[in-house]
Amino acid sequence: MVNGPLDTELLDRAIVYAVNAHAGTERRGKGFPYIVHPMEAVAIAATMTSDQELLAAAALHDTVEDTEVTLDDIRREFGERVASLVADETDVQVEGADRASTWHARKQAAIDRLARASHDAKIVALGDKLSNMRAIARDYAALGEGIWNLFRVHDSKEHEWHYRGLAQSLSELSDTFAYKEFEELVNKVYGHE
Repeated sequence: MVNGPLDTELLDRAIVYAVNAHAGTERRGKGFPYIVHPMEAVAIAATMTSDQELLAAAALHDTVEDTEVTLDDIRREFGERVASLVADETDVQVEGADRASTWHARKQAAIDRLARASHDAKIVALGDKLSNMRAIARDYAALGEGIWNLFRVHDSKEHEWHYRGLAQSLSELSDTFAYKEFEELVNKVYGHE
């Protein structure tokens, strides 16, 4: 029970920052503003923590990867801890290579990075990954196997490998409702192992 008003100043600033950073962009092929995804990631993370820096990082998790925002910008605006959490969620791009050709290597690096990540970073990551998995499950229900044509990599086995690897890396959170939902959706879309 919180005595007095909850201090959400940092989260409020992060949400406004993320809204501005993602302004005018659409969630790929979804027909709705991109910001809906980071806000869902915040809502999911909030089921596991009330730590305002973690929630701010969830709001900002795609800003460095998908906009002109840099980690230095995040550090300057929100501090080292938030910047570090955002960095843990940011795909490392291979200079001069297209995203499709480096997909498997980038996803393996993300799985490995998450396996070594702090508990806090895993909470932020689970917010992101569960939001993504919810979208995949909705699209799979509507499109069936045609869903894989929406992605740069069309092989469903590659996506299954990626999401099962993420589940393993995030298993430290297996006692949370968010992780249980994530695992359930992975099994629903890809079948039980």
